[in-house]
Amino acid sequence: MKKSSASKKTVPAKGAPAEKATAKKVTAKKVTAKKAVADESAAAEAAAEKATAKKTAAKKTAAKKTAAKKATAKKTAPLKRQAPAKKPAVAPKKAAAAVEGVAPAKTVAAKPPRGESRTALVRRARRINRELAEVYPYAHPELDFENPFQLVVATVLSAQTTDLRVNQTTPALFAKYPTPEDLAAAVPEEVEEILRPTGFFRAKTKSVIGLSKALAEDFGGEVPGRLEDLVKLPGVGRKTAFVVLGNAFGRPGITVDTHFQRLVRRWRWTGETDPDKIEAAVGALFPKSDWTDLSHHVIWHGRRICHARKPACGACPIAPLCPAFGEGETDPEKAKKLLKYEKGGLPGQRLKPPQAYLDAGGKPAPPLGAG
Repeated sequence: MKKSSASKKTVPAKGAPAEKATAKKVTAKKVTAKKAVADESAAAEAAAEKATAKKTAAKKTAAKKTAAKKATAKKTAPLKRQAPAKKPAVAPKKAAAAVEGVAPAKTVAAKPPRGESRTALVRRARRINRELAEVYPYAHPELDFENPFQLVVATVLSAQTTDLRVNQTTPALFAKYPTPEDLAAAVPEEVEEILRPTGFFRAKTKSVIGLSKALAEDFGGEVPGRLEDLVKLPGVGRKTAFVVLGNAFGRPGITVDTHFQRLVRRWRWTGETDPDKIEAAVGALFPKSDWTDLSHHVIWHGRRICHARKPACGACPIAPLCPAFGEGETDPEKAKKLLKYEKGGLPGQRLKPPQAYLDAGGKPAPPLGAG
């Protein structure tokens, strides 16, 4: 028997709609739960941000309070005097390695170039002297004199004044008192009037009359040729004695005047300030035969280029060897205007200079009262 077509049709299950509803509810709950988790996370992040902001604000407040306390302490604390900053020296490229210094000894006023050995110092010092010998081949004592007596008197008179002023003054003095015996018997007031232009004329009058009496009484009117005898004369120290020994007797000596002291410290040959110690320190760097000419070279350089207040660094022939380059004017054109005597095209200090000086282009100084 055949089944009817109606019986073949599929009849839907009774529970299907209920299952779908249940699935929808579960999905909705999951979404709601995810939103809740997200909300909780956002709230936690917001809370963390607020906490961080509070900590940052607290740190800023603490920093402000600390700064305020420090400022208050600075205002109430006594101010400490600070030493002025030293102007750094600018050296030429060749001398760049020589300007660095190391800590000096307690008795030393200057800093030697860093890393310079004793041998290197001797070589540098002697090279400077050789360079100066080429610049001043005609260097000589800048006091006019014709004999040892005139030289010792002129050297005593040169204290606290220029050699030019002495050279302009001594012609009248030696014309009236040509020998030690003549000056020893002079009337002090008359000598004072002659020596007035040299400054400190009363003290100088006492010295030259006193040394003239000592020469006349103790040395037969002759200037002694020994250091130990010369320093016994009134007004004669080691500096004056070495000028006389080196230039009147041909016996080597180092003349430590103000120019010499200034330059050897600038060159870091020594840091000593006592003239006797400077003499010993510099003398040890050179052979004895060089001492007299070395003195002339250094003193001439100090008078013409390496001045006390404003050295002409830009016109200095030994700038690459000088640790103190930059203390003065470094511009070459400006430095040229600072040169003195024959280096600046001006007269020298001697009224009667040696022929070698004149041959080199030097000009004699004018007499007292001229111009």
